[in-house]
Parts: sequence; structure tokens; C-alpha cells
Amino acid sequence: MQGDKLVEYDQYEDIPDDFDHVIEFLPEIPPEPHTHEQHEEIDSWHDKFLRLMRIEDASSSKTR
Repeated sequence: MQGDKLVEYDQYEDIPDDFDHVIEFLPEIPPEPHTHEQHEEIDSWHDKFLRLMRIEDASSSKTR
């Protein structure tokens, strides 16, 4: 969410560094068997989600 607008992104890299709320984080799981590169991508999702949560927390503390 950005203000009262729901904005969707299909590429993580397109997500801006400023938004209000994460509504869903649903990375696509590639079909098995996974390559080494796909495993690395899957392993990175947790850190990417935490980054989004930090942005959301920072946005929330601005409005308090």
C-alpha cells in the first residue's frame, strides 16, 4: 500500500524504498527439480521479506 492505493509488483527489484504497508509477499516457486541458482534465489526470499518489513516499520514510525 502506498497511501490509500494498492500497488502490485511482479519484480522484487521494482519495489520502491518507500511504501506504507506490505499486503502480500508471494514469490513464485520454480518447479522442481531446482537448480543451484534457484536454490540460492529461494534462500534469499527471507532476507528480501525482512528488508520490506524494515521499510514498512520505518514508514509506520514516520506517521506516529
